[in-house]
Amino acid sequence: MQRRFEYCVPKVAQVVPTGPDWLHEIKYDGYRGRIERDGDRARLLSKSGLDWAWRYPLIVETALKLRSKHFTIDGEIVVLDESGVSDFDALHANRNNAAARFYAFDCMALAGDDLRELPLFERKDRLARLMRNEAAGIFVATYESGEIGPDLFKAACKMGLEGIVSKHRERRYRPRTCDWRKVKNRAHPAFSREF
Repeated sequence: MQRRFEYCVPKVAQVVPTGPDWLHEIKYDGYRGRIERDGDRARLLSKSGLDWAWRYPLIVETALKLRSKHFTIDGEIVVLDESGVSDFDALHANRNNAAARFYAFDCMALAGDDLRELPLFERKDRLARLMRNEAAGIFVATYESGEIGPDLFKAACKMGLEGIVSKHRERRYRPRTCDWRKVKNRAHPAFSREF
């Protein structure tokens, strides 16, 4: 029986936090999910817990090629357009499943260890090491540190992206007290989309 899993969900904010201890990621417009690998089996789970391995086989094939045989990573399933911008409509149409990729931004478990009590910067370091030889179906989310947050948000808006998510580098993965902050581009279609 699968145990209940809770995601850290970013809270919508009006202002990008500043300071040296904040990490800022571009927000991709896709489906939230997690990859769980246990030995020779990998699952790609939707936010509601459905296994989408059948739907996005390249992501699962990539997970099975990684060095570690036991991990759980958090991220976003996306389809990118020709310019590298996530295209939610292409993803949602369910006709571009072979083009879907997984944007990994956190590592909650690795090699049998639960990492959720580690600070974010350590979890990101473990994720980067896991993905050292990055393959086609999964890529690691890049991020910028510190005072650049507001400028990164302005650049994301100019590029037509959904926005950014800011996370404190010292925080644990705690869904009930998650302090991730999402600042959305008001001109992006996702600003008014609700699920």
